[in-house]
Amino acid sequence: MNATEPRRRWWPRSVRARTALAAASTAAVILGGIGWWVHRDVYRESTYIAEEEASVQLWALVDQMNEGVVPARGSTVPYEVVATGRRSAVAYGGGMVDFDPGTRHVLPAPTGQGVPSVVRLPVNRDYNSGLRSSLAGGTYRVMSTVINADELSRDKVATLGVAADAKLGVYVVVHPRTAEEITRTTDRLLLQAGLVGLVLIAAAAYFAVRIALRPVEAIRVLTASVTPSDPRERVTVPATGHEITALATTINTTLQRLDNAAAQQRRFVADAAHELRSPLTTLLASLEVALAYPERTDWPAAATTAARQTRRLQALAEDLLLLARLDTRTPTADPETIDLTALASRLTEQYPLTERPLTLTCDSTAPAHVHGNHDEFERLLRNLLDNAARHAAHRIQITLRNEDDWVVLTVHDDGPGVPPEDAERIFERFVRLDDARSRDHGGTGLGLAIARDLAHRHQGTLTLASRTLGACFRLRLPRAPTPAEK
Repeated sequence: MNATEPRRRWWPRSVRARTALAAASTAAVILGGIGWWVHRDVYRESTYIAEEEASVQLWALVDQMNEGVVPARGSTVPYEVVATGRRSAVAYGGGMVDFDPGTRHVLPAPTGQGVPSVVRLPVNRDYNSGLRSSLAGGTYRVMSTVINADELSRDKVATLGVAADAKLGVYVVVHPRTAEEITRTTDRLLLQAGLVGLVLIAAAAYFAVRIALRPVEAIRVLTASVTPSDPRERVTVPATGHEITALATTINTTLQRLDNAAAQQRRFVADAAHELRSPLTTLLASLEVALAYPERTDWPAAATTAARQTRRLQALAEDLLLLARLDTRTPTADPETIDLTALASRLTEQYPLTERPLTLTCDSTAPAHVHGNHDEFERLLRNLLDNAARHAAHRIQITLRNEDDWVVLTVHDDGPGVPPEDAERIFERFVRLDDARSRDHGGTGLGLAIARDLAHRHQGTLTLASRTLGACFRLRLPRAPTPAEK
């Protein structure tokens, strides 16, 4: 069994329950820390109060002893007065009664080193009930002092029942029982309040998240209703301006992009089918006519027509495959540094100009280095040259310049130009303007679309520059550093 199965069994799947559990767990840790701090602080303050009470009781006993008065046994604070040379206690009270110190004092008599500040009481039993004293066997702090009997008058010494040269040790035990009881009561109240608080925090977190997620549920329902046949559904954007609004806006933007992509794909498929149907129809018609009338068919002309339409189909298929590969956004394999000036010069020299006389020049002397794939750059430039050659009247000029971090290449022809309203439309797929409608000479309508996709693939741009005469296409690509600049 998977090791995560036991965890999945108890861990809630609902976001509301998970948030409530996380809030309760966090609150439990915080409340636990606060409770521990309050516990220690209450115990410390209660102990301080007990010490103050013991101190007050000590000095009250000292005053009584100085006046020769034997303190009464009734006291809420355990105390004992012992003297040197005396076996039993001079006076005692509080919890010390359980030890029966009248027979033998419990706390040590004063010595030359004074009296201790910490004492351990013996284990004893109450001789009347047989029950162990609550103080028995414990170690406690004591408030203590020493009184010299020789500083008292004889009648006071006689009243106390001690020798004239005795030393009296006055002890008041700091009993922690009060502090412990106060602390236990506080702990119980804190525990009850903490449990109630955890339940309330978990419930508040649960319902708060439930209310907060209502717009998300509405977005989910509307998003689920979006289908490929009807991708126009949009989610309602809340007017609250919080994160849900940003989520709804992002989803609507994404749906719009998907809708546009789906529409573009449908249009592309329709255009591709239309473009493929035309040469196939021409090819099929010519072959059927030739087969129907073989004796009257000019077979070389029929073969020429078939070859021309087959080449057109081949070019169209290659362009469609290239566009499909560009649409996948596959990164360029093994990019290399290419001198665009040398590539443009070579294409200018090798470009065939057989249909009509055209002058093709390349105006650049400085190297223009770019990163990318050599074949893709060659295809981009060849498409621009093919487009210019179809529309130029007499001249085509290629210009290259290094502008800061960019390489700028322009292809300018002296043809009829492009209307301003079609400056972006000509880069769409299967778009031909009126003067390029010829199936034989107008190309596939994919050349400029492929050229722009290749420019974007190399982090560049391809636009139509404004010119009064002819068409001028402007290609901008990031400039690669030369070996001397590295």
